[in-house]
Amino acid sequence: MSETHNITGASDAMITVAGLCKRFETDEGTIEVLRGIDLKVRAGERIAIVGASGAGKSTFMHLLGGLDRPSAGSVRFEGDEIFRFSSAQLDAFRNRTVGFVFQFHQLLPEFTALENAMLPARIARLPVGEARERAERLLHGVGLGHRLSHKPGQLSGGEQQRVAIARALVMGPRLLLADEPTGNLDSVTSAEILALLDRLHAECNLTLIVVTHSEMLAARMDRIIRMSDGSVVP
Repeated sequence: MSETHNITGASDAMITVAGLCKRFETDEGTIEVLRGIDLKVRAGERIAIVGASGAGKSTFMHLLGGLDRPSAGSVRFEGDEIFRFSSAQLDAFRNRTVGFVFQFHQLLPEFTALENAMLPARIARLPVGEARERAERLLHGVGLGHRLSHKPGQLSGGEQQRVAIARALVMGPRLLLADEPTGNLDSVTSAEILALLDRLHAECNLTLIVVTHSEMLAARMDRIIRMSDGSVVP
């Protein structure tokens, strides 16, 4: 059963976040989006990040995955400070170590399901045959073996999310970050995606961090982190 924990964690943390801040300068002044977040995540954990809209959840997720840089603080992955990486090293970290799933799928509409799922492997310059084999295996694994040649416009919302999940896993990442993965889906499809994430977490030996408004999804996780006004709250 899930429960809310404080921000401290085990000494064998995979991810260590310390003093993480993000601010933006506007004509009206400084906007503090994240205010000194500390967090430790153990390998294999399933964590839900919850809170009201505007609490900073998605910004925090983007920093965890190296999609954006903090104004202050650090994110260490197995001891390595990811924001000390060169641009090329950070690109490689995102491509090979982290998988991303977003609420609105972000599939390329002109590409087939197979081509979309292959994209991270092609960016990593894997041979076409290997990229195709990985993507096909994952699409079969998420129940879309019969939809390989279909484009996103020919797929349901749930099917598009399954393609996005296959794409996120094609490079064999150890960390999967999912930002509202069921937020745009009906209740039945949401339950199917949750069950799929549960299965893939075990099969792929993933550490899973999910931003969600869904109490059903959060309750399935090992730990719940609550955010309010850019901070983690007890």
